[in-house]
Amino acid sequence: MFNRPLHGGNIAWAAALIGCSPDAILDFSASINPLGPPESAIAAIKSHLPNLPAYPDPDYYQLRITLSEVHQVPSDWILPGNGSAELLTWAGWDLSELDRTFLVTPAFNDYWRALRAFNARVVECPLLSAAGEFVSLEFLDWKKQTLASLNNGLLLNNPHNPTGKLFLKETILPLLKMFALVVVDEAFMDFLPPDREQSLIPLVHEFPNLVILRSLTKFYSLPGLRLGYAIAHPERLKRWQARRDPWPVNVLAAAAAQAAIADTVFQRQTWDWLQVSGMKLFQGLAELPGLNPYESAANFLLVKSAVSSCLLQEKLLQESQILIRDCVSFPELGDRYFRVAVRSQIDNQRLISGLAKILL
Repeated sequence: MFNRPLHGGNIAWAAALIGCSPDAILDFSASINPLGPPESAIAAIKSHLPNLPAYPDPDYYQLRITLSEVHQVPSDWILPGNGSAELLTWAGWDLSELDRTFLVTPAFNDYWRALRAFNARVVECPLLSAAGEFVSLEFLDWKKQTLASLNNGLLLNNPHNPTGKLFLKETILPLLKMFALVVVDEAFMDFLPPDREQSLIPLVHEFPNLVILRSLTKFYSLPGLRLGYAIAHPERLKRWQARRDPWPVNVLAAAAAQAAIADTVFQRQTWDWLQVSGMKLFQGLAELPGLNPYESAANFLLVKSAVSSCLLQEKLLQESQILIRDCVSFPELGDRYFRVAVRSQIDNQRLISGLAKILL
């Protein structure tokens, strides 16, 4: 019951640990947009309740058309899924058929789940240098490690979780020519406005070996609906479709997704909120003794701590009923790092005050 969770958002675990109701926990461990779900998505769910007696469209035609218009790619290059986690499973299958898969670490635990499910041969590529600093992709020695075979895959996310680093398209482009398959998880790319984003979606036509995974969980605050999508060459997506269970996306999730991704007002509100709240949270954490937050392009901050992050987590829960994400599940980071979501300014100040009571 009290096993330490491998993923953020386990408020039931936190509540059981300190003996309170889950509703009493202020959750900074899951990086979910505090402004959502959008009202447009809620309205779409309500309006589609009469459709529950019917099966979903197995091809999700309307949803794919909407996504096609947003991303300017043909609809047959898009495959909706039961969260991006489901689509990651099929990417893991494809990667396992290659000689090796290069995984940029530290890495989201679900990447390991998808790769191990099909016995993929994994080569870890650590971003954390011997000097204790996080480097960019161009500083990793790819050529030396890939000389033995050209039949290799690469799995990474951008912006990177848990560091928050944003990789420029120019640094990933050479890798598309080096690897037989490149899977890029862009679950947090929506948090960047169009003038700052570094999505590789415009390159899918040029590179049939490129797969982009997207999620509506984080940006649109819809983790309970389980909706994601992949953008890749149609032949690859047809293979994925043949492997999986029918109707993976329910009618309410599909309707909410169509409304949410077209909600430009909500998108602008989120970008404006994150710019201000993210900066203030960063500054507040940086002023506390023993904490070193890293700049982030996403809606979370990785923080290096001079004291045990597990101890901080436990004390914050006991004294302030606040849950932060320890990084013990990232072996490269261990007990001296934690990750926090960016929430409202009131919630962020409560976190800073709670940490200050422990550290000052």
